[in-house]
Amino acid sequence: MLFGTDGARGVANEELTIDVAMAIGRAAAEYLPSGARVVLGRDTRVSSPMLEAALTAGLTARGVDVFLAGIVPTPALSFLIRHYRADAGVMISASHNPPEYNGIKLLDGQGRKWEPEQERLLEEVMTRTEWSYTRHVGQVWHHEGIAVEAYRRYLLGIFAGRIPPLSIVMDVAHGAATETAPAVLQQLGAKVMVLHAEPLGERINQGSGATHPDVLRQHVLAQGADLGLSFDGDADRVIAVDGQGRIVDGDEILYTLGTGLHMRGQLPHNLVVATVMSNLGLEQALDRQGIRLMRTPVGDRWVAKAMAEHGATLGGEQSGHIIIKQWTETGDGLLTGLELLAELDRRDMTLAEAVAPVERFPQVLHNVRLPAPLTGPWQRIPGLSALVEEATRDLGDQGRVLIRPSGTEPLLRIMLEGRDVDQIEAWAHRLTTVVRDALESAKA
Repeated sequence: MLFGTDGARGVANEELTIDVAMAIGRAAAEYLPSGARVVLGRDTRVSSPMLEAALTAGLTARGVDVFLAGIVPTPALSFLIRHYRADAGVMISASHNPPEYNGIKLLDGQGRKWEPEQERLLEEVMTRTEWSYTRHVGQVWHHEGIAVEAYRRYLLGIFAGRIPPLSIVMDVAHGAATETAPAVLQQLGAKVMVLHAEPLGERINQGSGATHPDVLRQHVLAQGADLGLSFDGDADRVIAVDGQGRIVDGDEILYTLGTGLHMRGQLPHNLVVATVMSNLGLEQALDRQGIRLMRTPVGDRWVAKAMAEHGATLGGEQSGHIIIKQWTETGDGLLTGLELLAELDRRDMTLAEAVAPVERFPQVLHNVRLPAPLTGPWQRIPGLSALVEEATRDLGDQGRVLIRPSGTEPLLRIMLEGRDVDQIEAWAHRLTTVVRDALESAKA
């Protein structure tokens, strides 16, 4: 299966080759209207221009016009699809993954990720050995520079006059945010120090960005800054650090934005959407404010779907993908960071003060490697369901058990959360042992 939880992804020139990229372009054209236009964006990875060329060839060969946006964050591409009134968009990025990886994400005319069923059908079309072509070849329009400036102007229009003059350390991870975040924050009046500011694709995400927030933490403390913001390679997620050096993840950002909207009567149904990975501390903190937390499977696409179905305007993931429906259909790290700053200014609070009510419960995560991806529900593993029920009863309302297969690797993830670290570690060990014993029995 080519498409996983977040588009097609793999090591460039191994799993993700120019042949695969061209086939995705040709197959995607099957689902677009005659004379369609598609916006292509990419991050800074060395392999991104190669894949851009292959996708462009596949799309234009079947009559689709391609607008090349150049290096842009994934959320900028979502905006640009609407800006150019395009029929779809394609983002070339492996998000937070190491430099040797790359990925291809397909977005619809509203800037939302394609549904899994659409991706499955596209994979079927890609297996064709013969393709029909006409004499009409799509045109290529070069909007590099122009496109990213349109996105910057869009954000400046939203946040002009709303951002406090704070000192901010920013980690852009040598990725797509290098083209947007520093310039926007500086133009809005913040005093900015930028880490990993060069758009170097061979170093993207390496010891930097949202997956390495300790780097940002050290610089915030060393500079005596008010706070820090850290983005991943395609800038669709953000992790913050408060002035005391405490890492603030997506859960606490959701709490700050959600309670702010609730205070102003702008949180429909008193509802915030998050995934099963969000900390129990977030759920309890929101509940104390009269706000309900709805959980979805892991993946921002499921958050977006639940938001649409239940009329929610705020949702996101612990990893820092936050969707603010007022402004966007997808996670946008920079927009989220700006909205967080605006909320702090509105309440005249520091970040540390805003997130203080969230008491994060300790979490223990064990990964059990499987011989192959799980084909059926994990409940079929002998003895596991009964032990999960026993652990759930023991933890009560002060903890929980979450078991789920990885969406990208042959792993079973066993996560426990609770106030008592010794208790959850003991249960995690017992659950992991049951799975490993079952795997050994299956080999015999």
